[in-house]
Amino acid sequence: MDATAPRSSDGGPDVITLGRSSVDLYGQQIGGRLEDMSSFAKYVGGSPTNTAIGAARLGLKAGLITRVGADHMGRFILEALGREGVDTRGVVTDPQRLTALVILGIVDKETFPLIFYRENCADMAIDMADVDTQWLASARALVIDGTHLSQASVYDASLQAVKTVKAAGGKIVFDIDYRPVLWGLAAKDMGEQRYVANAEVTRRLSVVTPLCDLIIGTEEEIRILGGADDVVAALRNIRAATDAVLVCKLGADGCAVFDGDIPAKVTDGLVVPGFPIDVMNVLGAGDAFSAGFLRGWLGGEDLYTCGRWGNACGAIVVTRHGCAPAMPTFDELQTFIGMHHPMSPADIERLDHIHWARTRHRDYPSLMVLAMDHRFQFEELAADLGADMARVPEFKRLALRAVDHLAEGNAAFGVLLDGRYGAEALSEAAHTTYWIGRPVEVPKSRPLVFESGADVGLDINTWPANHVVKCLVLYHPDDADALRAEQERQLVTLFDACRKSGHELLLELILPPDMPSDAQTRSRAMQRMYALGIRPDWWKLEPVADEAVWRNIDTVIAANDPLCRGVVLLGLSAPEDELMRAFAIAAQFSCVKGFAIGRTIFHDVAAQWLSGGMDDTTAVEVMAASLSRLVEAWKEMHASIRTQTPQAVKVKA
Repeated sequence: MDATAPRSSDGGPDVITLGRSSVDLYGQQIGGRLEDMSSFAKYVGGSPTNTAIGAARLGLKAGLITRVGADHMGRFILEALGREGVDTRGVVTDPQRLTALVILGIVDKETFPLIFYRENCADMAIDMADVDTQWLASARALVIDGTHLSQASVYDASLQAVKTVKAAGGKIVFDIDYRPVLWGLAAKDMGEQRYVANAEVTRRLSVVTPLCDLIIGTEEEIRILGGADDVVAALRNIRAATDAVLVCKLGADGCAVFDGDIPAKVTDGLVVPGFPIDVMNVLGAGDAFSAGFLRGWLGGEDLYTCGRWGNACGAIVVTRHGCAPAMPTFDELQTFIGMHHPMSPADIERLDHIHWARTRHRDYPSLMVLAMDHRFQFEELAADLGADMARVPEFKRLALRAVDHLAEGNAAFGVLLDGRYGAEALSEAAHTTYWIGRPVEVPKSRPLVFESGADVGLDINTWPANHVVKCLVLYHPDDADALRAEQERQLVTLFDACRKSGHELLLELILPPDMPSDAQTRSRAMQRMYALGIRPDWWKLEPVADEAVWRNIDTVIAANDPLCRGVVLLGLSAPEDELMRAFAIAAQFSCVKGFAIGRTIFHDVAAQWLSGGMDDTTAVEVMAASLSRLVEAWKEMHASIRTQTPQAVKVKA
């Protein structure tokens, strides 16, 4: 969220969008027929919903009026909107209808087979009786789209919303959003068709024209609204009915803006050039354009700047897979505009990283994790005790209960669980709000080997999206050349796989115990990772009670990736008092966000429980108590740095 974004003076929304809300299922095999696509990525979709998300990412206070089904897809949309900061008080859950779906493929830059599943769908049953009129009237602007003028009930709802906002002094924005198939003018397998002339469509759309302050459309959409095959003639027909600012999107050529009489040629308007860009597909570009233009228009920018921001947002989105998830943030937009175009590979990488980091969901000022992803440690413990390994999965479920006993849903807590012995606990954790990490490495492997085999990307692509990939690597910057090269190759592969699958990466870097180290060794190792292009979302590092070590680590992160989520401390089975001393040093540095500690908390409990000397309830209580002591110590030490200089922080003996 951008602090300089325009804000409604009375605290109401800057913009409310009204209309379609669906789940887009994007084919992941690019360059072929939809018939030949075998897997799909799931995104939030629907033009007004995309625009609301785009506006929120650009710093506007955005709301949405729509309906979703009382189903898994409806809940997915609501959760996504909540994470994006879109006000959902106008989103009604409909128990009688299903959430709309769209299935799409990408054949090439301009060809995208598209099937709408919208028969009696939830968003086509919008009823303004369900909407808080006072909230709606408080909006500075309302955006409606043409699709919702195709059916009588939602046509009436759209006009009612327009009249409510207009009567309260708000602005009306019309995104023409013409899809012939949704008007029954094209075959159901021709969802990508953009233009079919039809006098009745023109008549229905033109009803709202006199009520608008801003109208946005492609050349085809301007033609259908204006009822003429010639774009200039259509613009003049529209101008005869309204004084609204008219924006004609010109694809790669940018846009033309008209704030008065329509000239003889489109190019005689205020033409704002586009940006040279390598296009993946054009879907979503128009929604992004609307969000960018609105960010400028509602902020009082001149029309050229509004068009430039709209063009830039559209250009960014056409390089990516999906619509809503590709929408840029405001600092991403400004970075893009400030770059030389066409962008260099380094610029693209930089922009993609800003997008990744700024659109990660949920901030973590602090993170406290119970690490239970251990595998060989439990195998050794069970062997020493003569215990049954089949009981270990149940113990890991008890560990999750211990976290829940203490955290009670607090999202600042988390768990590290493995898929081998912790699969049941992982499934249970999926229904919580906790941070979830999951390992990929073969324990103790050096050089690094992945549990899944050669292609780690195929493995993590089967994981839920909220699982953070955790990889422990025993790495030293002065390793032998062959060993270092092999480990780095594996880590580069893993980082690339995580970005492609959309999973965050926690890199647990531990120095081999048989190799020498000093205050710069860990930071040198981290610098090497950054030099390779690896930017972990999280670092998990040893609990070193040496201020110089942490100063160097903090400097490396700040210099290479100031958007890094931060560092959590691992435990290495250290006694609690030793961890407390490390906490007191590390807590002085802003890059350190918390801890991910396991054996210090669970080892003795596991030994007693596996040998039959402790029951379930006691095991949960003892682990929760141990975790609580570390949590309280971390909170106390972390809070103390707000009022003391690092030199004044006292280390408890």
